[in-house]
Amino acid sequence: MSAESLTLDCIIHLFSYLEVPDLLRAAQVNKAWNGAAETTFLWRNMCLKRWAFCNISVIPGIHSWKKYYLHRSNLESKMTSGQPSVDYTCKAIRGHNGVIHEMAYLSENEHMFATGKVNSTICTVSSDGTVRAWNVQEGKQIWSSPQQEFPLVNIITFPAFNLAATADTQGTIKLWHGTTGEELSTFSVSSTSCCMVAYTIKNNPFLMVGTEEGSLYTLAATDLSQILYKKVFKNCGIQLSLCSPDGQWILVCPSDTAFSPKVFNTYYATQPEDDDVMLSSPLPITNHCQVMSWLPAESARIAILHKNEMFHIDSFDIVIEKSKYKKNVTAKQVASFTLPAQEQMTSMKGFGKQTLLIATGPELTVYSLSGTVLMAFKDHHKIITSIWVDPFHVVTSSMDLSLRVYFWKNYKSSLLTSCYHLLGGSHRWSSGFTSVACDDVSIVGIVAGIDGKDILRAYSFHL
Repeated sequence: MSAESLTLDCIIHLFSYLEVPDLLRAAQVNKAWNGAAETTFLWRNMCLKRWAFCNISVIPGIHSWKKYYLHRSNLESKMTSGQPSVDYTCKAIRGHNGVIHEMAYLSENEHMFATGKVNSTICTVSSDGTVRAWNVQEGKQIWSSPQQEFPLVNIITFPAFNLAATADTQGTIKLWHGTTGEELSTFSVSSTSCCMVAYTIKNNPFLMVGTEEGSLYTLAATDLSQILYKKVFKNCGIQLSLCSPDGQWILVCPSDTAFSPKVFNTYYATQPEDDDVMLSSPLPITNHCQVMSWLPAESARIAILHKNEMFHIDSFDIVIEKSKYKKNVTAKQVASFTLPAQEQMTSMKGFGKQTLLIATGPELTVYSLSGTVLMAFKDHHKIITSIWVDPFHVVTSSMDLSLRVYFWKNYKSSLLTSCYHLLGGSHRWSSGFTSVACDDVSIVGIVAGIDGKDILRAYSFHL
């Protein structure tokens, strides 16, 4: 049978075995092959096979799976190679007159493959009493709040709602408009130390606040109106971890080792009349919780690092068990292991269902949940201060004034490839990176200034 006699379906079937470079070359042979090579079915399968997380319907300017594939793979190539000036532009962003305590992206990830000009927005809070929004690509301030009475220490953003919430050192929570910086609402928990976690139920955003007195507040994130108040621990502060991947659970850790951590169900936090099933039984951990992390590919799996004489990591699956008359929240242990090192653990993040990344001093180690060392990296020569993990890459920040970029082999793999450093300037002016964040078109790190005035280093990748 000659190539000319093949039906369109046959050509498409044969093309489904080609790699992208070969498919693009085949499209140049003749009109029939070009038409087959443009088939939506082929490019959609290639996108889903490579990334698994694709939705072109929400991305302006991307109208075909082929365009999506080529655009995204081009960006990924630039982020993997990381050549200065060729692949990315670095900008130092100044404006705060104090320590930058936290940052969070306000722009949604869906903007990352849009055609035309891309603008990422990140918000920061500082000891100078201001919250500010920045255009990452341009390295310019969008807006700044008036100086508040007390230092701002926490920030939560709600990209889908264009809102940012901040907390100061006296427990004052404020809501800000993401475009203008207008102050929208205020709520006080009257605590010199508090922590915040965001979650969404049925497209309604909520904010949970834990205080040093052991109380939990649930607030509507659109106006900071109080939905629930509950005393969880007596005379003991609360630490909150991030919300679970399925949005149902928040870990509540006590600051006092006399109490054990519990897990809070977010749905019942918005239904006060059903508060009898809001909390799980105490988790079987009696030591002080150092670090907590959810495993993002499992609906409700948590890993907790705690210490008595040694560092231990226990992982649990949180489930609701239903009987004829009631519901019980239980934590089923998945695995447990003891870490060999005694050096201070600075950060821990989960990946997939079975993988943990742990920073110990300057070393990054990839563990299985059972404690098997999968990979170890010694790319930094000073302590790692934070880890950013998403389905595509890992970025670490360090006091050696560099960020290290790694890429996963694929979204199902637990194997990382160490790619390159992003340098943060001179130790003459800075003491190191304290934190890092990424939105797939940019990477932003907080640089601690030796004069007490922190700056941002923004690395924007060329599209």
